[in-house]
Amino acid sequence: MKYERPLYGDANVPVYKKKLRNKRELDLPAFDFPVTPKENFMLAARRKTPYWMPSSLYDLQSLVSQELVTGNVRGMQCSFDVTRMTPENYTFYDWFNTNWTYVASAGGPMLTPGFVLCEDITQWEKDVVFPDLSEWDFTTAAEEFMKTRYDPTRALHIDIGIGATERLVSVMGGYTEAMLAFAVEPEAVRAFLDRFADFTIEYVDLIARLYPVDMMTYHDDWGTEKDTFWSERMMEEIVYEPTKRIVDHIHSKGILFEFHCCGNIKRFLPYMIDIGMDFLQLQRRANDIPGMKERFGDKIGFNLSIEDTVPGETYAKEEMAEKIRKTVDLYGKGGGAYLNIFAFHPETAWNITSELICYSREYYDRERESAIAARA
Repeated sequence: MKYERPLYGDANVPVYKKKLRNKRELDLPAFDFPVTPKENFMLAARRKTPYWMPSSLYDLQSLVSQELVTGNVRGMQCSFDVTRMTPENYTFYDWFNTNWTYVASAGGPMLTPGFVLCEDITQWEKDVVFPDLSEWDFTTAAEEFMKTRYDPTRALHIDIGIGATERLVSVMGGYTEAMLAFAVEPEAVRAFLDRFADFTIEYVDLIARLYPVDMMTYHDDWGTEKDTFWSERMMEEIVYEPTKRIVDHIHSKGILFEFHCCGNIKRFLPYMIDIGMDFLQLQRRANDIPGMKERFGDKIGFNLSIEDTVPGETYAKEEMAEKIRKTVDLYGKGGGAYLNIFAFHPETAWNITSELICYSREYYDRERESAIAARA
């Protein structure tokens, strides 16, 4: 079936008002779907044929760590403040008392050069103070969100931030120091990662009590764009079990697990599948994600960007439509895929949403029809 693309500005088209974290709203086309966006997202997550390819802009409600808390504790904020995007650099302490510099040209924080919290990983229990979650006010933000913003028709997604090995890097002052610790003091590194897993599980429990969360994203970069930071043996002996414990606990709450992991990590993909991760958020330029989807798409899902696009660049409407169609064709098979869309210009956001939903509905109609014909 061919679906009519709703035109921006057409007063006859029903509108879905997407609430943004800056309290603005975007008008996006509303459709007469056979299921809710949340139900459709769950089909994609289970690698079953959805009715359309979901997107972060249309099908999810998203929160990040800093939005979950009100106020700072002893001069420390929970994490990077996504609402404070300034043209100037600034420094801040996070809730592990590690010091960060927001780099305006990069649009994100980097560990402040020269800052070291723990010089000797064998002394981590003395040097690193894990946050006492009871000190932080999570209730105020949760109550406000649930009263004024929560949409039960969308999947609720919460980004819980820095993972175990990234936290190791942050307290030791950088990747060089952390990777030396991996090689020289593997038992101490493993003990630190186990303690971080305990903390993360406590954090997950707190969030799950306050929000009806459907998916959590966990960040732990495991490589450079050339190769992984550590070997398969180190993965098996140091990183695997603490990570699996976190994933298993999130799953025990009925919550999907999404893994953000920068670097060329293809050698670790079998471990990610074995751990049970639901979605991977990987660097396209460092990984053959179409090849991964083709080979492993029945075992793990992928959170994707629109193919052949560069962040910050603008594209004509038809050029963008072609890129969206290419993306659906590359990754759509059997579900297990959804798109990250960072488009906040009203007409651009509308047009991307319109083309993605309509083209992918046509794609999945054909897939569903083929499956029915194959069974006949």
